[in-house]
Parts: sequence; C-alpha cells; structure tokens
Amino acid sequence: MNKIIQPNRTKQLISGFLDEKVQDLMDAGKEQEDAINKSIVDFGDIDEIKNDLMHVPGEKLRHRDKPTNYLNNLWFSVWASALIIGLVLFINFYYSPHAIWFVYPTFVVLWWPLSMFFVWLNNRSK
Repeated sequence: MNKIIQPNRTKQLISGFLDEKVQDLMDAGKEQEDAINKSIVDFGDIDEIKNDLMHVPGEKLRHRDKPTNYLNNLWFSVWASALIIGLVLFINFYYSPHAIWFVYPTFVVLWWPLSMFFVWLNNRSK
C-alpha cells in the first residue's frame, strides 16, 4: 500500500515545485510558455530523478561493496605492508644495526592485512 501512495505523493510534490517555479518566473516578467520551458529545463533529466527515487534504501549502489573489491583491498594491504616493513627494516639496519627495533612496528603494520583478510573472509560469499 505504501508503494502505491508514495509515487503519487512524489508526483504531487514535483508538480507543486514546478508550478511554484513557473509562478515565480511569471512574477519576474516572463511569458507563461517561457516560464514553463525554463522550469522544465531547470528541473533536470527525468530519468535521473526516477533512478534516484526508485532507489531502495537497503540496496547497495556503490562498487566498493563488491567481493572483488574486498580481495583487491586485501592484496593492496599485503603489498603495502610488505613495503612498509621493508622500509622499516632498511632504516633499522642502516642507521642502528646494533639495536633490532623493526619488529615492533612490524607487529603494528601486520594488523592492516590481518583485518583486511577478515573483512574479505566475511564478505566473500556476498
């Protein structure tokens, strides 16, 4: 029942907005036909508005929620973490070879691919 009432209410709102815009343009000195045409042009593409209005709130529209993107995020985190760990390892052995401290930032950096792995694992069946 709500799906039947909603489009009628939306049509009434759009019609009301267009009528108000036409009246404002006519008050500003435009002819009725020119005011109607300008209102329609200013309103925009009806197909785009229909797509926006037909969107279901629970439906996902973005590419970022696709399973392949979760896998890409996982691989990016693995390779970026390897580069960061390699950089920290180089800095450790180049500037202070007598103290091995690169292990501590390595543990911190490894949380990133680990978290991306569990995100991918949870979303791979979608």
